[in-house]
Amino acid sequence: MKLSLTTGIIPSLNVSAGLLGFFFVKTWTKFLDKTGWLKQPFTRQENTVIQTCVVASSGISFSGGFGSYLFGMSGVVAKQATSFNDSQNVKNPQIGWIVAFLFVVSFIGLFSVVPLRKIMIIDYRLTYPSGTATAHLINSFHTPQGAKVAKKQVHTLTKFFSFSFLWGFFQWFFTGGDGCGFVNFPTFGLEAFTNKFYFDFSATYVGVGMICPYIINISVLIGGIIAWGIMWPLIETKKGDWYPASLKETSLHGLQGYRVFISIALILGDGLYHFVKVLSITVINFSKASKDKKDEGLSISDPSLSYDDERRTKLFLKDQIPTWFAVGGYVLIAIISIIVLPFIFHPLKWYFILIIYIFAPVLAFCNSYGCGLTDWSLASTYGKLAIFTIGAWAGASHGGVLAGLAACGVMMNIVSTASDLSQDFKTGYLTLASPKSMFISQVIGTAMGCVISPCVFWIFYKAFPDIGQPGSAYPAPFALVYRSMSMLGIEGFSSLPGHCLQLCYIFFAVAIVINGIKDVVGKKWAKYIPLPMAMAIPFYLGTYFAIDMCVGSLILFVWQKVNKARADIFAPAVASGMICGDGIWSLPTAILALAKINPPICMKFLSAAANAKVDTFLAG
Repeated sequence: MKLSLTTGIIPSLNVSAGLLGFFFVKTWTKFLDKTGWLKQPFTRQENTVIQTCVVASSGISFSGGFGSYLFGMSGVVAKQATSFNDSQNVKNPQIGWIVAFLFVVSFIGLFSVVPLRKIMIIDYRLTYPSGTATAHLINSFHTPQGAKVAKKQVHTLTKFFSFSFLWGFFQWFFTGGDGCGFVNFPTFGLEAFTNKFYFDFSATYVGVGMICPYIINISVLIGGIIAWGIMWPLIETKKGDWYPASLKETSLHGLQGYRVFISIALILGDGLYHFVKVLSITVINFSKASKDKKDEGLSISDPSLSYDDERRTKLFLKDQIPTWFAVGGYVLIAIISIIVLPFIFHPLKWYFILIIYIFAPVLAFCNSYGCGLTDWSLASTYGKLAIFTIGAWAGASHGGVLAGLAACGVMMNIVSTASDLSQDFKTGYLTLASPKSMFISQVIGTAMGCVISPCVFWIFYKAFPDIGQPGSAYPAPFALVYRSMSMLGIEGFSSLPGHCLQLCYIFFAVAIVINGIKDVVGKKWAKYIPLPMAMAIPFYLGTYFAIDMCVGSLILFVWQKVNKARADIFAPAVASGMICGDGIWSLPTAILALAKINPPICMKFLSAAANAKVDTFLAG
């Protein structure tokens, strides 16, 4: 949730969930064994079920849109967008309707993919790289050597969790005012600080940098340099010419408009390219696999299968989830959604939802199949597709902005949970876990997430009055981006500041060209070419978190040079500990803020000239 409300970059935490699931239950079963109460050993199947449940629960903080479409409905974000901030296009967060909305939309994606699990896992043997990696990790834990390594990993995670938590606690004492604390340290000078270039001492972003591939971190840094080092200072010199000089900095008709809409152009260009690419790969591979199946007649007793694969296949097919149950569940939840959602979002008419649910299974299949081939979920891309189509259909005078954002939420939840469940089915297949237990675990985890995520968001929302504001601790950058997309789908390009549309066209094309070059040059050189999606994030937010992430990359790079084997084993644990410790500290911070307990010290940095003026003022 903290990552959703700060940068929007959320790394995979499957490894952390699997590792901690192993550690906590292993500790518990050891205790039960000593008391004589333990009747069954702790197995990798149970480890898989725990990991599935935890990831399903925490995944709601992303698909629930707390840092994107859902918060984009709020009055806080609507005021920044300046237009379409009337009552029919604004819906402020309330914990009641958020929980109801998530319960209505979060489960249907699970039913949409269940009938297709045999096609995905057995017939076409899709890789699902993340699911496969998690399965191999869990399998390794349940060996004598793996258990010893896992114990050391958890010790490392705990150590860095404690360090990160205490570092956050220490920093809190120095944040007694606006612009105070280590997060505002002008590392590269005051001028660079003004243009968002500084190291903000965040353990979270350093940890994220250690998990994310090098090219993502470098891409974010390059995007920040292009935007805040070159483009925005140049466009600012056109104030009064390209856009009115009297506008507030947060107005979308001024400099903020260039920041938001150019980043949207990059995101849409990147999303369109990958949508076409993954869809093409899906169609080609699906057709090829169908032809091969007809030619070969693959069966459970296929001689090309190893003994382990044959055993896995038999277990996977033996524990069937009936098709009638999946189809019936999908239809039942769709009917409930069609009835309930218009009461939560009045502009979202019942026939909009019906159309979404008619097309959703096809899109869920495409996303799950594409994810199995490329490990790339396009949930946010399908959500943006819903924003433009449903928002434009509803129209400006009938709450089109709110309808588009709500439709985005419906679509994102369907395709996101479908691909997540497919990943988990692959993990379960490789660890010999029961598909029924995997499905039930996903349902339980999703239900937990529908309650836990809104409660955690509500703590942030109530504790930090400036949440969602540019420059605050929790700016929720994608909330304004998603709302701006919805506005763009309704009113077109007429509201953009001068020359913004031309720049958007250029960056939209640049995103497509860069991705094309990456695919043409091959893997050897592609790893050196930046990712447009990652480059887009600092265009609006700034470069400070990119510097932190690059510090994480540098730590990992040096560590791998010194001892690669040790770095590969322990780096994910170090990163997870840093992310979790800093993230958990957010809750005590929020509670202290709610209790109106303020930090006692303000540490602020001034130029020598400003400091002299302050001294003179105080002396007078």
